[in-house]
Amino acid sequence: MANTYRSVRPATLLVSAVAVLGLLTGCGNGSDSSNTASTPQTLPGTAGPATGTSTPASGAPSTTRPSATTEAPGSTTPSSSPTKGTEEPATGTRCHTSELSASVGRNNPGAGQENYPIVLTNTSSRTCTVRGYPGAAFIDASGKQLGPDPVRSSDSPTTVTLKPGSSAWAGLTYSNPEISGARTATPADLLVTPPDERDSLKVAWTSGEVPVGGNASSVRLTAFSPGTGD
Repeated sequence: MANTYRSVRPATLLVSAVAVLGLLTGCGNGSDSSNTASTPQTLPGTAGPATGTSTPASGAPSTTRPSATTEAPGSTTPSSSPTKGTEEPATGTRCHTSELSASVGRNNPGAGQENYPIVLTNTSSRTCTVRGYPGAAFIDASGKQLGPDPVRSSDSPTTVTLKPGSSAWAGLTYSNPEISGARTATPADLLVTPPDERDSLKVAWTSGEVPVGGNASSVRLTAFSPGTGD
């Protein structure tokens, strides 16, 4: 019995000491829990500060983004290249269709030819320019074109400056149908398109038949010159 008592007692004391130490340790953790919860922790693999120089969790080198990507949402960075809408400012010198009126001057016939000046007049309050040939087409009352497109002469176009109220003219010429024997039609209007423009001006045609087919039916145009052609 004496031997049994001596072997059990030290073991019992050791267990008791471990238990007491466990209680003391538990009480210490409980008292520090509030401080631990209030302190941010950095966990392995979390992202670093957004400085552009941090290394990703994978260990691959980070890339530096352009400064534009750091701007606030909705902000824009001015561009040095012009946009599609500012390549031709409204202050350009070319006359636009909306700034012009069109008319057909009196006939100046000669050598079997009919010669009419197509006149564009600057009706705007600014000075503008025309250069080159007009677009022209005879049309009937329904708007259908009569005859082929006119042929341009071999002139060397020059720039004509039009102050407000000034005019430029281009010649419209064709052979007299009674002499040429060309097939004819009587237009209702002449459509005139200023150089480098898409919109046309309609001018009533009051000069009778024009050639629209057959031999010698071509209508020719000359480039614009200053004045009215009279």
